[in-house]
Amino acid sequence: MRDPQSLSASPTDGVLNVVVETPAGATNKIKWEPELESFALSRPLPLGMAYPHDWGFVPGTRAEDGDPVDALVLSEGTTYPGLVIPSRPIAVVRLEQNRKKDGGRERNDRIIAVVASAPRQPLRSVADLPPRVREELERFFLNVVFFEDKAPSLLGWGDAGEAWELVRRSPLGHGKE
Repeated sequence: MRDPQSLSASPTDGVLNVVVETPAGATNKIKWEPELESFALSRPLPLGMAYPHDWGFVPGTRAEDGDPVDALVLSEGTTYPGLVIPSRPIAVVRLEQNRKKDGGRERNDRIIAVVASAPRQPLRSVADLPPRVREELERFFLNVVFFEDKAPSLLGWGDAGEAWELVRRSPLGHGKE
């Protein structure tokens, strides 16, 4: 299987590729493992939790935590690991967590996006997300790692411009806004 990290982060203006790792409804976290050249089970989620939307990463990026930039795509259909979704960023959830190696803190922001070609998707910005949806997404991001040694802290929300900046400032980022 071709390494999804070799794909372009942004093949055309305004479109951000997201590689699905864990589809909506999954109760296990699935991750791309470069050493295996395959998707693999990372861990089960806490009881009663499931991914609310498609979870994945922006190819060709490297975030502060050493992994590709994370993204959650608000989509209507069924997907599977490895599917590339051309997306449009609408927001960023700013998070801080314990660093894996030295116990310090690091940022682990998550892009919130919609499917670029979804005709029924009216969301254009973070302001279009109802407050209850924003609160549920915040709670998901905090609770999904409750039993991990991450101690996440929510730092607020950013807009689509901040999402593009996150991609641009990643060492491998080469996005076209």
